[in-house]
Amino acid sequence: MRYTSIDHVQHGERLAKHIYAQDGRVLLNEGVTITVSLIAKLRNMGVTAIFIQDERFADVEIENVVSEKTKQEMLSTLAESVKFVQEEKSLNEKAVSSVAKKLIEEVLQNQEHLVHLSDIRTEDNQLFVHCVNVCILSVLIGVQVGLSHEKLHQLAIGALFHDIGKVVSSQQIKQPSGYNQNIADEGYDHHAWHGFQFLRRLNGISTLSAHIALTHHEHIDGSGQPRGLIGTDIHYLAKIVAVTNSYDRLVTKTGDEQSLLPYDASEKIMGLANIHYDYQVVWRFLRSIALYPTGSQVKLTSGEYGVVVSQHRGLPQRPIVRTFTENHKDITFEEIDLAKHPTIFIERMIV
Repeated sequence: MRYTSIDHVQHGERLAKHIYAQDGRVLLNEGVTITVSLIAKLRNMGVTAIFIQDERFADVEIENVVSEKTKQEMLSTLAESVKFVQEEKSLNEKAVSSVAKKLIEEVLQNQEHLVHLSDIRTEDNQLFVHCVNVCILSVLIGVQVGLSHEKLHQLAIGALFHDIGKVVSSQQIKQPSGYNQNIADEGYDHHAWHGFQFLRRLNGISTLSAHIALTHHEHIDGSGQPRGLIGTDIHYLAKIVAVTNSYDRLVTKTGDEQSLLPYDASEKIMGLANIHYDYQVVWRFLRSIALYPTGSQVKLTSGEYGVVVSQHRGLPQRPIVRTFTENHKDITFEEIDLAKHPTIFIERMIV
């Protein structure tokens, strides 16, 4: 399979991965034939890129840290939770705990794989996919730094619900003492406070998970929001979510803001290490993310074009690329392991 911009998809090609609704339901099945009208529909849904089947790369599969089934369950649990919040009901805390445990088990089993945040997003499912991605990447970093199972569980729930305040109405919460209205009013939308106040009332959600929702926009230099905390005043788990949240936002098109490619987004995160973000968290993050996701089309500095077919754990900037040269009816393939060719680099991703 191959990941490509919706602008380059051709009539008659086939979808290689499901497209999900915000509640985890399948909107379009893998294998469906793509038509001109379907391309237009996908554009209207806000889809910018999809996976398509390509016989030249039929053997290419993403080694997922978390299965599609568990991702789908996370989306469903999150959607159900949001519905309960909007109806001013309590969360199904057993379901939330169950999906967090399942996630942790899978991450522990697959921790050698890199995280690919190339899920197909629509305007409808964007917030939900964002929360699931942040949760998965945060837990993988948590596993890499050796957090206890209890802390991983608190991290998973806090990361999954870090943006729950965006769907909590102001009428459902009371601002706590110490709430700095002046800071919050300067372009800040209050969702961290709203999420914290909502989560801290729930018996099945730990105070630490609620604090992740409160402090995931804080920066270690004190320039963050809503309280302007610095350094050790920010809990380590919130420092993890600060990085993963920012990264996923950077690679996602929102409104008029264009998304960055994974490598460019990671460069921006790296440039803010020891300023906005904890250096050790950033270092772990960079070793956990696929900078050039499997299935991505790339151009090499050697002038060749190809598709990323495999990854190296610990060397995300040096994947294996299958190049192809077309000469009339003949196509020549070659696999180049960039870890073994130190003078060849990826010049750019082609989306």
